[in-house]
Amino acid sequence: MNYRSVAAALFLTGVAGLALASALRAPRTAVRSPSRSAEDGKQTAVSRRILPGLGPDGVVRLPNQWALRPAGKQLPLGDFPVNLALHPSGQWLAALHAGYGTHEVILVALQGDAPKSVCRVPIDQAFYGLCFAPDGKTLFASGGEQEVIHAWDFADGLLTHHRRLRMVGQSKRFVPSGLALDAAGKHLFAAGLWGHAVSIVPLDAPDKLRTVKLEKDSYPYTCLPGPDGKRLFVSLWGRAGVAVIDLDNDRVAAVWPTESHPTEMALSPDGKTLYVACSNSTRVCVLDVTNNGKALQTIDCALYPKAPSGNTPNSLCLSPDGQLLFVANADANNIAVFQVARPGQAAPLGFIPAGWYPTSVRFDAKAKKIYIANGKGLTSRPNPQGPNPGLGRSYPPIEQYIGRLFQGTLSILDMPSPQRLAEYTKQAYACSPLRADFAPSGERPEGNPVPRKLGEASPLKHCIYIIKENRTYDQVFGDMKEGNGDPNLCLFGEKVTPNHHKLARQFVLLDNFYVDGEVSADGHQWSMGAYATDFVEKLWPLTYRGKPAGSSLKDLDVYPSEGNFDPIARPAGGYLWDRCAEAGVSYRSYGEWIQPGKTPNDPGKARVKALEGHFDPMFRGWDLNYPDVKRAERFIDELHRFERDGGFPSLIILRLPNDHTSGTKAGAPTPRAQVADNDLALGLV
Repeated sequence: MNYRSVAAALFLTGVAGLALASALRAPRTAVRSPSRSAEDGKQTAVSRRILPGLGPDGVVRLPNQWALRPAGKQLPLGDFPVNLALHPSGQWLAALHAGYGTHEVILVALQGDAPKSVCRVPIDQAFYGLCFAPDGKTLFASGGEQEVIHAWDFADGLLTHHRRLRMVGQSKRFVPSGLALDAAGKHLFAAGLWGHAVSIVPLDAPDKLRTVKLEKDSYPYTCLPGPDGKRLFVSLWGRAGVAVIDLDNDRVAAVWPTESHPTEMALSPDGKTLYVACSNSTRVCVLDVTNNGKALQTIDCALYPKAPSGNTPNSLCLSPDGQLLFVANADANNIAVFQVARPGQAAPLGFIPAGWYPTSVRFDAKAKKIYIANGKGLTSRPNPQGPNPGLGRSYPPIEQYIGRLFQGTLSILDMPSPQRLAEYTKQAYACSPLRADFAPSGERPEGNPVPRKLGEASPLKHCIYIIKENRTYDQVFGDMKEGNGDPNLCLFGEKVTPNHHKLARQFVLLDNFYVDGEVSADGHQWSMGAYATDFVEKLWPLTYRGKPAGSSLKDLDVYPSEGNFDPIARPAGGYLWDRCAEAGVSYRSYGEWIQPGKTPNDPGKARVKALEGHFDPMFRGWDLNYPDVKRAERFIDELHRFERDGGFPSLIILRLPNDHTSGTKAGAPTPRAQVADNDLALGLV
């Protein structure tokens, strides 16, 4: 069979974000990437150009075509705030940070018209857990891999008398996550994320803690004591359920089913109804505490009722009277508000626009204020002072690594009136690129082979989807005068990447094409699944920043992507190969989601079941010591086999990773050599 006669498509993307799969989830309607002719360098298909960043209308456009116009006042915080704890007095707010940069607790004074940060306390590592004692005199924060819970005395906005409650008796694999105290403030409950367990710590004798083991791969996120003090509810991040622990006997009495990725929980004031945010779905599960966790309702928190998963409801809170429910939709950048006075009959009231990736929402009934932690703040930033060996030693040695470019914020706003909430809701919809029918609203040239809607016919029979690594447009194409690039940032220009440049000139140069991912970990998830779960978003900064001093844990160093943590890292909608399998479309992976053999002569193994029997075991996956040219040669050999024998799959996923480079690692090829190898491999394919 001559495959040159069959309509086909080749998609090329780098994994610090996504081209193809991202478009499947969130159609790009605000930005049209200009196509530029290779012959004359003129634009051949350009509509209005709206670039990411702050616009003249005061709206921030994100790289993924969502927009930000957060309600209320914005107070700068630190690197990736993940949790907020409101002091019982309502006068203070604690924010815990657990990103790539400094892990710290920030105290915010809420009095008056100008809230401000009054105290910052760095810690070696944290992960989500944060709570005040019921009397407000002590603050607790999880210590992550150091296997401790930090405790401070609190008074007048200051944290003093720091001590560490060590998770003794653990198997060196606990990693405290969510924290809670009983009503009397005598016992602290800690979810052990990596230990798949819960510890009960008597604060008068913390070395006498008790531990309740959970099912393997539960990844408990947080815990919440029942009103009678006899039960503890634990959200199982990896198990789609809430464990009910009998505190009289220290055992798991039941596991109540929920949607995927249960995270934060809230109890109604009468203790009869449990609300569970399920971040790998679009919903909050409502469970009857008095009837063995019977499902009363699943509340859809997405902008559109039929929306696929992807809004990431990862935090929630109730008003003290139990009338209102607030849900933070991290990937939709908003807060959904519901009337929940009648259990099982929640009524949507509207949406409040937030900042980028809201991770925590809290409500103060006394002040009638809403507080929102925006994990990624209000915008990303350029990094002109990032790594650039081509500019010489005189260049300022200031690190601007991607992981450090997102500074969180705190949104502070009054509880809106119905009229104001209606305005906020309209604003939240305007900030979304999604439409009710999920179709792109931009222009579509006649003859475009890509279907506009799911199910439409297309002449395309085969797609070769080439996955590369973390190179920016300017690093490779900044030297092309035809495009909107910066030659000062070009590291691997035409002398290093002639095939990339020839492809751009002969076909298309997308000089304003943006991505969702920040690093390889979430980039591969976006590339294969059009979504990075909150597990990946919250774990990759810890993996990339490295372990703190004194850590004995080894497994948290494992890369939280590419099948290493399946199913907890898996998007609810699955991956491209899952969709192919469901539709009866043939597919084959070359190196993606594949564990390579110990040597190039050993076969690799699929990391997920759906790829078993659908990959080339002798195609070398991630291994920067192995040339991309050899990968290309292996693929071309297979291509010839398909030409001879037939059976060429409809979807080919082909990994050429060496443009990642090994940096300045001793004994490794130079970055230019590895990118040149990658360029030649691309040209061969």
